[in-house]
Amino acid sequence: MLPPLHHLFADSVERFPEHVAVRNTRDQSGEPDRITYVELDGLSTALAAGLQAAGVAKGDRLVIISRPRIRFAATVLAAFKLGAWIVPLDPTLTSEEISVLLDHAKPKVIFASGDPLKKVPCTDATLIDLDDASERSFASLCTDGGLRPTEVTEQDIAVLAYTSGTTGHPKGVLLSHGNIAADLIHGTKVIPILSDDVLLSIAPWHHILGLVACLILPLYGGATAMYTDDFRRLAELMVKNGVSIFTGVPKLYHALYAKLMEKIESSVLTRVLWKVAPRVVGRGIKKKLTGGRLRFFVSGSAPLDPKVAVGFRRMGIGMMEGYGLTETSPVISICDPFGKKAGSVGRPLPHVEAKVRNPWPDGVGELLIRGPIVMQGYYKNPEATAQAIDPEGWFHTGDLACLDTEGEIFLKGRAKNVIVLESGKNVYPEELEWEIGRIPFVEEVLVRYRDADGSIEALVYPNQDQLPASSAGLGVKELIWQEVRTRLERLAPYKRLRSIRQLVLTEKPFPKTSTLDIKRHLFGRSEGLGQQ
Repeated sequence: MLPPLHHLFADSVERFPEHVAVRNTRDQSGEPDRITYVELDGLSTALAAGLQAAGVAKGDRLVIISRPRIRFAATVLAAFKLGAWIVPLDPTLTSEEISVLLDHAKPKVIFASGDPLKKVPCTDATLIDLDDASERSFASLCTDGGLRPTEVTEQDIAVLAYTSGTTGHPKGVLLSHGNIAADLIHGTKVIPILSDDVLLSIAPWHHILGLVACLILPLYGGATAMYTDDFRRLAELMVKNGVSIFTGVPKLYHALYAKLMEKIESSVLTRVLWKVAPRVVGRGIKKKLTGGRLRFFVSGSAPLDPKVAVGFRRMGIGMMEGYGLTETSPVISICDPFGKKAGSVGRPLPHVEAKVRNPWPDGVGELLIRGPIVMQGYYKNPEATAQAIDPEGWFHTGDLACLDTEGEIFLKGRAKNVIVLESGKNVYPEELEWEIGRIPFVEEVLVRYRDADGSIEALVYPNQDQLPASSAGLGVKELIWQEVRTRLERLAPYKRLRSIRQLVLTEKPFPKTSTLDIKRHLFGRSEGLGQQ
């Protein structure tokens, strides 16, 4: 039997009462800049007691629309203690998007502040101001009255998480206490979290990765959770707070690695040391980044350049690439921080099974997952649930992958995105996008099918800031085309762009979901006629 999530937190409170549980990285109304485990336990219990007195019961939905902060963490824990469902929503959603999701979730209480609070439509739910700037304030809801215990089991729902881009037809993922507890317990067998760890993340807590891996996971391990969206302060925050684990995205790591290598190349001494004693160089970098406390980086959401992963590992800085989905609580696998296999996202977590369905000759097929991390289903959508989880309990991820002989997962792209050429060969657009996206003057890229000649084309939004001042008389498109041709030489000929006509520059960034994924469905197929 797996324990409910608030019991896991209670264990941490007992073991590490005076450890800092959460640190705010910016001023928040009514909040200190940090809170200990015993203080967070007291705050969440007082909130739960107030909610209980107001009529909130097991199974009720509590929506929170906020950036990460101490009161966000307290609200999550209060929901767990009551057996209520926490429903985190992106504060950048429009009022229309919020309205659709609220209509689907039917919450009893909504926590928000500032602009998100203004975007909440008229509703029967009770509105609570996290900033205490209105009559129904967070502080006034907290009470010293006793909290009546609620029986919560591993089967009970803990989180209702809406997948990104769901505006017309909401798809809410139901994750139980057991689902998330399994991810935590089995995940820490692969990623050991220490009680003196400080985790800094740029993954917001309304996203399931941020909620579980960057808030609930450190609270389970007795560590400290921090969040920032201020990239300019990353270095300052890491040094000031002695960050030991940082969770980011490939684009950030690529930029950091390029800057570090530029510094290394600028000195004869560091160039020599890099060749003969890279870990000596790495110790200096870790000292500068976090006062020497950095244990490893965690990368997710997109493929990481193997050169960058290998480079950080040579420095003695672990680099972990993970893979997961909202429907799998979320982490499915994560690689060894000093692993040798480029492109691997590691083996599935303990007690999690993976297999490839109907593989093609190259071994690639749809990845299926089975185990205690698989969701309970989609809220109010039994048809979608039946399509996603087969009678044998296998969750159909929709991702294309292959497994090596040791069971490690290598992702290739989304099944619905695969492009079948007239020759019958398969092209995975994400593979080309990853190669082209590494070009310094490419900000964004999307690859799609061209009906005109049965080939492919790449839509590119240039990074104007990175374009060289002088490019030997070449235009922007010609300059990017030269780089594209070079990058794609490492791929099979049928996967390459054959002509500059297959490269299309766009004037604006691509529209994205709240998790910054390009809304690929808006760009369908191209006739490929008259493109410049």
